[in-house]
Amino acid sequence: MTEAEYTECKEYFFEKTGFPGVIGCVDGTHIKILAPRKQYQHLYYNRKGFFSLNAMIVCDHKLRIRYMDARHAGSGHGSLIWNISHARRILRERYDAGERNFWLLEQFIMTPYRSTTEGSPKAIYNTKHAKARNIIERTTGVLKNSFRCLLAARQLHYTPSKATQIANVCAALHNICIDFCSRSANEDVHSQEQNLENCENIDCENIDDVENIANMEASQIREQIKTSFV
Repeated sequence: MTEAEYTECKEYFFEKTGFPGVIGCVDGTHIKILAPRKQYQHLYYNRKGFFSLNAMIVCDHKLRIRYMDARHAGSGHGSLIWNISHARRILRERYDAGERNFWLLEQFIMTPYRSTTEGSPKAIYNTKHAKARNIIERTTGVLKNSFRCLLAARQLHYTPSKATQIANVCAALHNICIDFCSRSANEDVHSQEQNLENCENIDCENIDDVENIANMEASQIREQIKTSFV
């Protein structure tokens, strides 16, 4: 992303959700595959009960996929995939260089609060967080419904390495469709009213892992953002 694209993304999220500094949203999604060779099956069998790739996706405000890593086996934990990702390293370098006010965990990724009381500052923060983060779920939905081989109901009938290549190509074609206006962020899937139930679709297991990693500075930044919503 260019600096102009970062600015445009921040402005969009702030205008639509009131959440400051958002340059993208990140989430994991399982891509169902056929059972691999027996010696590898334990790696690809996920906690949902099927064989898959665990793909990490980062999107921007226009549903473009800015980063995708579909190399990891389905049993892999989302927090581990994030921690070893190239995307995290890039953001870490930007943060260490002194850049601030850009959020995707840790200091540069903002997570929701695990437990909240209705109407409390934490609940208000979580609602705004969910509104902002909802776009990654819409992006994944558009991707899989456009390229239906990625749907769990279909599954990819290939080796894990070939399935990874197919997922990457689908992501590239998804972006081409957006860039050439055959699909846009103004479609019905872009409704801001979807999935706003207080982080209903957030994986609390992943939140715990991230919050155990995050340092005091990250917690203070989140507290400042929460306070600004009150």
